[in-house]
Amino acid sequence: MSASKSTLPALTLGAIGVVYGDIGTSVLYALKEVFGSGHVPFTPDNVLGILSMIVWTLTLIVSIKYVALVLRADNNGEGGLVAMLALASQAVKDRPRLRRFLLVIGVFGTCLFYGDGVITPAISVLGAMEGLEVISPQFKRFVVPLTLVVMFLLFSVQKRGTAGIGKFFGPITLVWFLVLALLGIVHIVDNPVILKALSPHYALMFMWNNPGTTFVLLGAIVLCVTGAEALYADMGHFGKKPIRLAWFSVVMPSLTLNYFGQGALLLQNPLAVKNPFYLMAPSWALIPLVILATMAAVIASQALITGAFSVTKQVIQLGYLPRLRILHTSSRDAGQIYIPFVNWGLFVAIVLAVVMFKSSSNLAAAYGIAVCTDMLITTVLTYYVIRFHWKYPLALCLAATGVFFVVDFAFFASNMLKLADGGWFPLLIGGAVFMLMATWKDGRRLLNAKLRADALELKSFLEAVFYSPPVRVDGTAVFLTTEVGTVPNALLHNLKHNKVLHSNNLFVTVRSHEVPWVGLDKRIEIEALGHDCWQVIINYGFKNDPDVPLALQSVKGMGCDLNPMTTSYFLSRDSVVPTIGTGMAHWREKLFAQMHHNAGNVADFLNLPNNAVVELGSKIEI
Repeated sequence: MSASKSTLPALTLGAIGVVYGDIGTSVLYALKEVFGSGHVPFTPDNVLGILSMIVWTLTLIVSIKYVALVLRADNNGEGGLVAMLALASQAVKDRPRLRRFLLVIGVFGTCLFYGDGVITPAISVLGAMEGLEVISPQFKRFVVPLTLVVMFLLFSVQKRGTAGIGKFFGPITLVWFLVLALLGIVHIVDNPVILKALSPHYALMFMWNNPGTTFVLLGAIVLCVTGAEALYADMGHFGKKPIRLAWFSVVMPSLTLNYFGQGALLLQNPLAVKNPFYLMAPSWALIPLVILATMAAVIASQALITGAFSVTKQVIQLGYLPRLRILHTSSRDAGQIYIPFVNWGLFVAIVLAVVMFKSSSNLAAAYGIAVCTDMLITTVLTYYVIRFHWKYPLALCLAATGVFFVVDFAFFASNMLKLADGGWFPLLIGGAVFMLMATWKDGRRLLNAKLRADALELKSFLEAVFYSPPVRVDGTAVFLTTEVGTVPNALLHNLKHNKVLHSNNLFVTVRSHEVPWVGLDKRIEIEALGHDCWQVIINYGFKNDPDVPLALQSVKGMGCDLNPMTTSYFLSRDSVVPTIGTGMAHWREKLFAQMHHNAGNVADFLNLPNNAVVELGSKIEI
């Protein structure tokens, strides 16, 4: 999406609300976790050193890595780990083993996004609600129940879409960042010495004097950049310029001022470590601040939930998950979707996280591993994009990504220390999703291989059929088939049981490609097979919405007369039967068979008219 002068302010405001909601709520818990760990004594040099590490982490990872470098790696204007994976895999398509490796780590990174999508809403809303404890310790018992109520309300309204409330996200988040800046400035004015932390000297001295402590603290310091991946993932919605403008003009200054204000408060009152963010505010402002923080946390959570819907749709298109029921919540914006299974699956996982961990401090131990792994994977994929797609010199590619790899790996290694304290939770979620994706992909490969082995060659079959042709009936039959050039089971069943053939017959294969969008000029490939039969291939990108009837309208000018009122769609409904022997492990075959059985209706997925669909079933052993 290009940012013209007329739309730049609106897009920038939208980016503040959607892109930066997650990183904007990190002030609620990041510094509290660093000093609350007990590893760092409260000395002026230590406070300056920690704040310097935070501001230079924001600069190095967000400003330089994501804003300056990674945003350049757009895939037809789209960003995010799926888009980067598609770009990297295409760049090394002539190296099959390397391509398979990149696909595995890229898909695993995508799976970890779901772990992040569970932890982020839980820790953000819990962190906001914990302001009630600052108002009165008696309110502590309400923190978890109120968090669960907010989460239930948030997930309950997803089916209505965000078009109505989305216009408020930008203004509310902008107010949030202005409040962050104001709170910080008040305490910086009281203790301006804290501004020394802008110099990297203090970060370097702290790391030099406390190498072991620094390594442990990196697991908490990384909390200040959680949400950085959203910069890249939302590029397709807002464009590069609004995202960059929002970061440098509003978000980074506000975050820096707030962190420095918390540091100034801690220099004056080390006891404020129990919740430095809320203790910056005067007592009269606590209740409004809790309300504003909760709204900001809900907006941050909304961005993750919407992202989970989008990522799920993309991986379904790429063939890593079975079809799921996808509902469009806006008649104007095709990107506004709702997936009930993902929505309530996330809600259940978030409830478990909140009930198990009970506080943002406990959840902070679980947070970070998924984020750091995704940042590390993004760096690796970026190297292959700039080396093999952009064709930059090797030395430049190593220099551009090597520094980030070392930094990301240091954060990743530090977070692995938290594995037993809760880090296992997002990894468990990501691992479970990866197992499902791998099983579905492998199962589809085995199923297609079985279909190919048993299939008849289409052209020779048609020649045999028309040697003694069956009765032809008026209308058009569209036979959906996964393999080009093979006879669909639905055609065999139709000839066997109905003993007729339509006047026009289209053998249609829908293909998804590792690009976000496929234009209308490349949508259709058609080949005449004779006897009013055609082989048709319909091409989609992983962000296109499949619509077979709409795509087939373009074949009218290619020699095929297709009338929607007299067109029937024939589908093969295959039942998978797992068998012991070659292929996957038996339990995975059973799992695949269950996933295949529960997959969403293909007619709905391809937007076929329900009153014109004929399904014919068969059993296939794998």
